[in-house]
Amino acid sequence: MHADAVHTLSSWEPGDPGQRALREAFVGFLAARPDACARSCVPGHLTASAVVLSHDSSRVLLTLHPRVGRWLQLGGHCEEGDAGLAAAALREATEESGIAELEIDPQPLHLDVHPITCSLGVPTRHFDVQFLLRAPANATPVRSSESVDLAWWPVHAPPPDVASALASLRPGDQ
Repeated sequence: MHADAVHTLSSWEPGDPGQRALREAFVGFLAARPDACARSCVPGHLTASAVVLSHDSSRVLLTLHPRVGRWLQLGGHCEEGDAGLAAAALREATEESGIAELEIDPQPLHLDVHPITCSLGVPTRHFDVQFLLRAPANATPVRSSESVDLAWWPVHAPPPDVASALASLRPGDQ
């Protein structure tokens, strides 16, 4: 997982200067912490999330997160069996949405760092790597136990707190 994260982020060329700076911070964190992808890394750890678009790109699938209490993209912690960051994002999106046959763009879409108290029960940071996924036509999401609610939102009218991730969508993504 660690080697894949280094490769994925090092080879990604974001168009935004802020995202380039975050990429360098993520790569530096990975260089300093061999355990950077493990939930047990208390100073912070990489997570993988998924901006899931409908097949026609008109809607985005969001989850009402029970711990955070707001609408977010799908995703979560990396696990030992994950082949890499994109695989972790795909696994999380499939588990949380119940949608089979999601298609993932293996290049990151957006990076975000946020403070959180996650399952360890202590304050930490998530170094979140977000990927773009597409659902097949007629996909019907099924809420998992990890969500209070799960709903499709219009891409151009999402809840305000997820607008930053959607702002990273490239014109060809929509």
